Amino acid sequence: MGFGLKYKNEETVFEEKIMEGVPLLTYPLLEKTEFVTHGFTTRMGGVSEGYCSTMNISTTRGDAPEAVEENRKRLARALGVKVEDFTYTHQTHTTNVAVVREEDRGKRFMETDGMVTNVPGICLVTFYADCVPLYFVDPVHKAIGLSHSGWRGTVHRMGKATLEAMNREYGTNPADVIACIGPSICQDCFEVGPEVAAEFADGFAEQYHKDLFYQKPDGKYQVDLWRANEIVLQEAGIPENQIHTTDICTRCNPTHLFSHRIMGTERGNLAAFLALKE
Repeated sequence: MGFGLKYKNEETVFEEKIMEGVPLLTYPLLEKTEFVTHGFTTRMGGVSEGYCSTMNISTTRGDAPEAVEENRKRLARALGVKVEDFTYTHQTHTTNVAVVREEDRGKRFMETDGMVTNVPGICLVTFYADCVPLYFVDPVHKAIGLSHSGWRGTVHRMGKATLEAMNREYGTNPADVIACIGPSICQDCFEVGPEVAAEFADGFAEQYHKDLFYQKPDGKYQVDLWRANEIVLQEAGIPENQIHTTDICTRCNPTHLFSHRIMGTERGNLAAFLALKE
């Protein structure tokens, strides 16, 4: 039985699983690699109350610390990792990518929106409430990356920055990488002003503009972050058939997912997880 999520397309790219009592979204494609553990949370399965209910593991939302700790323990059990191996970002819409080494296990990287590692057991954790999660798996060098890409990160090519870090540290060839674009706001829901649309017009070749945004009669624009990130990853060298894009919009699913566009600052955060199995 599904969670009741609304999908944008008929053919879904996710599996909806309940693991140790915690609902999680997973990519069958990543599971087939057999050497990574991953997931994406919903609002369900935790103990948080009020506007953070019920599954929130972010410490920046005003949630009760004891609730966050219990939720982290539940997610660690569900994912089959150790809670002390969760390694976090403090995201500020940069393209800064941290290299996570053994001694960084459990750390929180400030002013950082992406992480890469080749250390088994370390679980990378990033946070969302409409922005785009990017998962990267290099099956040749057994390396992974996980990045947060809002509209600023997308325009400034966060996906490319993450791949460059993986290439620099581990010798990753983008042609080998499996990439997943995770649950986030869809084009139908992502209304922006002309100044943001102009950033996309400047940041992407004109041939892509019709795919990326359109203007409405009121002067506002609708921008497609999913397609923009596909273009970024393809231009960085990942083959099109190795990029798997979400069909779940956070704003279309406020009962099941946190959305900044709907809830503002009074909300929890969703979380993405990616780890190399030990």
